[in-house]
Amino acid sequence: MKRDERRQQIIEMLVENKTVDLDELADHFAVSKMTIHRDLDDLEQEGVLRKIRGGATIDAGTRFESDFRIRARQDNAAKIAMAQAALKLVEPGMTVMVNDGSMAAVLGAMLPQKRPLTLITNNAEIMERLKSEAGITLIGLGGMYSAKFNAYLGIVTEDALSRLRADIAFISTPAMSGRIAYHMDDNVVRAKRAMISSSVRACLLVNHQRFGHTALNVLADVAEFDAVITDCAPGAAVLDEFERAGIKLTIASTQDPT
Repeated sequence: MKRDERRQQIIEMLVENKTVDLDELADHFAVSKMTIHRDLDDLEQEGVLRKIRGGATIDAGTRFESDFRIRARQDNAAKIAMAQAALKLVEPGMTVMVNDGSMAAVLGAMLPQKRPLTLITNNAEIMERLKSEAGITLIGLGGMYSAKFNAYLGIVTEDALSRLRADIAFISTPAMSGRIAYHMDDNVVRAKRAMISSSVRACLLVNHQRFGHTALNVLADVAEFDAVITDCAPGAAVLDEFERAGIKLTIASTQDPT
């Protein structure tokens, strides 16, 4: 088996199991542990995974978020449910901002249902999908392209956002603890915060599995958002925290066919 094929299979295993074992990979592919070490090292350099003792994982850490290629293939039912709930906040004629991320990309694909719209995004997948869509005025934000996040980031992105204004911004987060949303990458944080500042309203999208986790950088207090959407009710402690803060949490049913 060629090296690229082996590494692609390792990615497939990570998508399915979230964690892989070094010894098991060596046995499975009938190669040396050193070969697998090199594979994992290279995939880690690409931002696909993070190495742990005896193997690797795609579970988020305080400084790690898995590659867009991994995240795009996870939790699809939850993403669709949250995107459908978010879509209810959009009306034809609005100017909408949508940030980076696989969750946001699912929402972006649904936005033509609310056409005509003006859409501002740094999400490369959304740009590619909607660039020829009738009824969508697409403003693609430039900047430094990040393959890991499949998005444009940096000072060019932030400067462009400072000159624009939207009715609502949809912001996703990979980690949330108490009232605070977090992200691992400071460039991503700055772009998301610029969108919040440039919008009349903001909506936070967070998978329920991300509650109770932190990351390196504080993104925002949930009080900065007008709506918070998740896919499944989090624990009672989280619900109590939101209730005490007077923050409405929308639970998007994965069984909702609309």
